[in-house]
Amino acid sequence: MAFHFHLILSLSLLTLVVFPSKTQSRLTQNYYQKTCPDFEKIVQQVVTDKQLASPTTAAAALRLFFHDCMVEGCDASVLIASNAFNKAERDSDINLSLPGDGFEVVTRIKTALELQCPGIVSCADILAAATRNLISMVGGPYYPVRFGRKDGFVSKAEAVDGNLARSNMSLSQIINLFAARKLNIKEMVALTGAHTIGFSHCKEFSNRIFNFSKTSDDYDPSYNPKYAEGLRRLCANYTKDPQMSAYNDVITPGKFDNMYFKNLQKGLGLLASDQAMAVDGRTRPLIDLYAANQTIWFQDFVHAIQKVSVHNVKTGRKGEVRRRCDAFNNLKT
Repeated sequence: MAFHFHLILSLSLLTLVVFPSKTQSRLTQNYYQKTCPDFEKIVQQVVTDKQLASPTTAAAALRLFFHDCMVEGCDASVLIASNAFNKAERDSDINLSLPGDGFEVVTRIKTALELQCPGIVSCADILAAATRNLISMVGGPYYPVRFGRKDGFVSKAEAVDGNLARSNMSLSQIINLFAARKLNIKEMVALTGAHTIGFSHCKEFSNRIFNFSKTSDDYDPSYNPKYAEGLRRLCANYTKDPQMSAYNDVITPGKFDNMYFKNLQKGLGLLASDQAMAVDGRTRPLIDLYAANQTIWFQDFVHAIQKVSVHNVKTGRKGEVRRRCDAFNNLKT
């Protein structure tokens, strides 16, 4: 009898220890099936209208999603607006260039959902769903997303630095940054292929096209010469107009395809950190593979972005469902 009691006690302890530790196991694809059955339909309608009206929305949402997940996890902390008491993530220097279309599409979806099922769908889930749908809209793969994320309680600008890759970082630094989030080199390269859509401001690559050499007004020799000359003309007045920018993919800028990888092979990589992957022994085989086979890249991208999408998610009382995406419910920092 004592043995039987001990066995039951051991099994109950095992249950307590094992199951709650798997946070993402609480996320499910049908999370809103009963509480907000039109969730997916509303998301799709809003993103379709927004993307058709503003074709940069897909790239904006994808970048916003990634910048959110890499800092504090996928908890919509990047959506919080600063106030007199708190400088939020979105106002860190690296996030100031996040396009407004990404914030706007989330706000539109949230507004529509609050009318249909108030207080049910988190901003973090909205961003994850919108990003997936927009990637698919511009030619990328459609993939399953699990829902049930809660919105975080913290958003600090000082938490951003060191958690997002910068264009002037070495490849080793970027590899280490991804590794800290348990993302390997293959996953890093696959995710970087998201640069097949979107744009970068001239200041992000100006050092490659103006005065690259200390002795002459030359450009980075790893650039295709004609491409470099075109960028120099485009960005000639970037110091006077900080909004001047160039597409990351000069060939098919609005399509989610593997042209980005083909461009790197031809010296058409806009950012130094991207172009470096085409020559480094750790990453070049993957660049060549993805340039040759879009299907394999799509498969690897889906695996990697699904992994990112559950990074440090908040569930239960570790988060909340915000009434509006740019402010905590209690209005505290």
